[in-house]
Amino acid sequence: MMELHYYPSTAAMVPHILLEEIGAPYERVLVDRAQDKHKAPEYLALNPNGLLPVLTDGELVLYETAAIVLHLVDTHQLSALAPAHGSVQRAHFHKWLVWLTNTLQATLIVYFYPERWMNPGNAAGAAELKKHAQAKVGAMLDQLAAELARHGGPWFMGETYTALDPYVFTLCRWTRNFKSEPARSRAHLGPYLQRMLERPAVQRVLAHEQLAPPYV
Repeated sequence: MMELHYYPSTAAMVPHILLEEIGAPYERVLVDRAQDKHKAPEYLALNPNGLLPVLTDGELVLYETAAIVLHLVDTHQLSALAPAHGSVQRAHFHKWLVWLTNTLQATLIVYFYPERWMNPGNAAGAAELKKHAQAKVGAMLDQLAAELARHGGPWFMGETYTALDPYVFTLCRWTRNFKSEPARSRAHLGPYLQRMLERPAVQRVLAHEQLAPPYV
């Protein structure tokens, strides 16, 4: 049986939602980041980067959220959570998946942890970096909203729900406490996020992770 190593409200929410959408049996394994369990030797043996999530599937141990997404959609093709291999839509699926993990998520990490890129004690530098990161995130949220406006469909790729939707939802959710212009404030992203909240799989994940409002 698959095991998802997770901590609430992290990038692990992406495969968590996907697993609920797919309906395949799996177990959740809480890695208590508040107690530094992600730095414990037994977890580092699964992911030497000490990051979440990790998915185990038999003998396969997989980290990096985008890699886990691709594994799940490719091993559960009947769930139709990705376009057909070799199609133009599949190419765009890959483009957005890489963009979400490598561009938006990476910039959000800079926003939340600016001190990681500063010398110890450089509070002014960290504050400046955080400000610039938020501005960049804002432009990226505009890009997401523009894509939804372009095709006018209910889901990120148009009429069909895909594995990109849990990723977009999770990263937009991370902006919920922005003092100005969180994702939900944008005309097309706000209704989209509400549609995501209505999905039973998303509701189950919010309950499993024991999260409280505001959800987005």
